[in-house]
Amino acid sequence: MPNPSNHNDTPTTLFLALLGADGDLAWRLVVPALYDLYRDGGLPERFAIVGVDRKPDTSEALRAHYREGIEQFSRLGLGDEATWNAFAARIDYLAADIEQAGAVLAPHLAQRAIDWGEPPLAVYYLAIPPRLFATAARGLAASGLAVDRERARLVVEKPLGHDLASFLALDADLRAHFQEGQIYRMDHFLGKETVQNLLALRFANPIFEPIWDRRYIDHVAITVAETLGVEHRAGYYEGAGALRDMVQNHLLQIFCLVAMEPPSRFDADNLRDRKMDLLTALRPIPAASVDEFAARGQYGAGWIHGAKMPGYRQEEGVAPASNIETYAAIKLLVDNWRWQDVPFYLRTGKRMAEAVSEVSIRFRPVPHQAWPAGTTSDHGPVRLVLRLHPDEGMDLKLNLKVPGAHFALSQQDLRFTYREAFQSAPPKPYETLLSAVLAGDQSLFMRADQVASAWQLLDPVVQSWAARPGDFPNYAAGSWGPESAERLINRDGRGWLTPTLPPAE
Repeated sequence: MPNPSNHNDTPTTLFLALLGADGDLAWRLVVPALYDLYRDGGLPERFAIVGVDRKPDTSEALRAHYREGIEQFSRLGLGDEATWNAFAARIDYLAADIEQAGAVLAPHLAQRAIDWGEPPLAVYYLAIPPRLFATAARGLAASGLAVDRERARLVVEKPLGHDLASFLALDADLRAHFQEGQIYRMDHFLGKETVQNLLALRFANPIFEPIWDRRYIDHVAITVAETLGVEHRAGYYEGAGALRDMVQNHLLQIFCLVAMEPPSRFDADNLRDRKMDLLTALRPIPAASVDEFAARGQYGAGWIHGAKMPGYRQEEGVAPASNIETYAAIKLLVDNWRWQDVPFYLRTGKRMAEAVSEVSIRFRPVPHQAWPAGTTSDHGPVRLVLRLHPDEGMDLKLNLKVPGAHFALSQQDLRFTYREAFQSAPPKPYETLLSAVLAGDQSLFMRADQVASAWQLLDPVVQSWAARPGDFPNYAAGSWGPESAERLINRDGRGWLTPTLPPAE
């Protein structure tokens, strides 16, 4: 059975409706996370999971389907049969179209309130394509399921629009039925322990704050690289691309945590207000100068870890002359006192040389090199590297003297890893985010004005790239990206550094 733990904010009763219950998102991410929360004592004693989908099915079939997903993707595993049976007994299935979901859910919710002697927390998780969000929200509201502002919560997944105008239209549809405080916009990067620890690193350690500004930091590079290609997501990716899929949400959220001002309190409003202060200070990207601030690429055939990989245009479901970028790099400038003239370089790509995510904070060089002429060295720029994946942790790269009679410098690492320090696997992002939904804590979720600001920043890039064909493919699978990305950073007299890779086993 579940291990009890201290979850003071967990509601006493929970009714979780999963719209799109038969889809991959529910099977691979949401339900395994719920099961891990259950085993860890993070769900109330009285809860119900009600799946809704169009497919004519039974509760027993859905339970068997979810069991397979849990066995493959759960952090804690299935455990004993008694634990699984107790969890599975709380799962029911309702067959209905999305627009009818509210009508079929309402009597079930009312019956649970009678059985439990109190109205439960009602979470409506839209694990459905975004084009159906408005329909689902309208149907839920029409059945009275959005009225209780304290207990009714709506969870939506990206993509939230494909540009500013489409996001504003979608947001207006949602907020016609649910208030901002009821809407939880998921970004799984904000559920990662290493991403959350950016706040702890900055604001719980006074040695960093005095040097965390333009006086000591030369620039910041944020890298999220994947070795995977488009896989089974070609239908989605052909309408999105790297800029919309990764930069507009994940990378900009990491940027906010690195560059935001300290909050006065660690609550949702203060944290998100400080992020908005930063986003509104971003220098706009001129439509006529997009190539000075952004670079794109599309992978061709190549080799990764000894395996031959096809080019993007040869992937199943991809148009033979696709103009969709699989790599995006962008330069950001912040017009405020802390960061004036300090560039932030963000890059992400598929089929890269390694799967690695990191924040590299490069400090300004010493003002005067006093070393003897002819000194041989292999030193590099002093920098703090925050390793988000894999081998999560932190490296402080320092230049030190090599032992011996001659003066020579060598760069060495002061290394910290979460794996060695804490000796346990952290919760997966969806566990953390679902727990926050239950607690009513919106600090890990994007507010509407944040999403709108991100789209406003990137709209000129989106429009420019859509209007001009790319010179694709322009980087080989297994490389670190296209030459255009090198030119982007080289113009400023800087260069990308190879990300910090975990030590060989």
